[in-house]
Amino acid sequence: MKYYFIGEIEVTDQSWVPDYVQNVTGMVERWGGRYLARTPLVERVEGERKAPAMMVILEWPSREKAMAFYESEEYRPYRQQRIAGAKNEFLLVAGEDVAKAAQIPA
Repeated sequence: MKYYFIGEIEVTDQSWVPDYVQNVTGMVERWGGRYLARTPLVERVEGERKAPAMMVILEWPSREKAMAFYESEEYRPYRQQRIAGAKNEFLLVAGEDVAKAAQIPA
């Protein structure tokens, strides 16, 4: 089953961003992930919550691959830079429909 990292990021210090984008983009792909979105173009359609400044959506072939990347020594310094230089909310979401009504690609 596919899994998705859904990240909301509000950058507070721009200094880490160029190095992160240059190095982590290819790293994600080497680890089996795929960027589906990395954009500030986020619109709140429903609800009261403020829309995030930046939204990131990464697709992974499995939970294990997603967590192996996230916890890897290779990614650690970039994760630490991001955490220090931004307000972050990240979720790991299973690519499934528990109602079994939708056809979600495996």
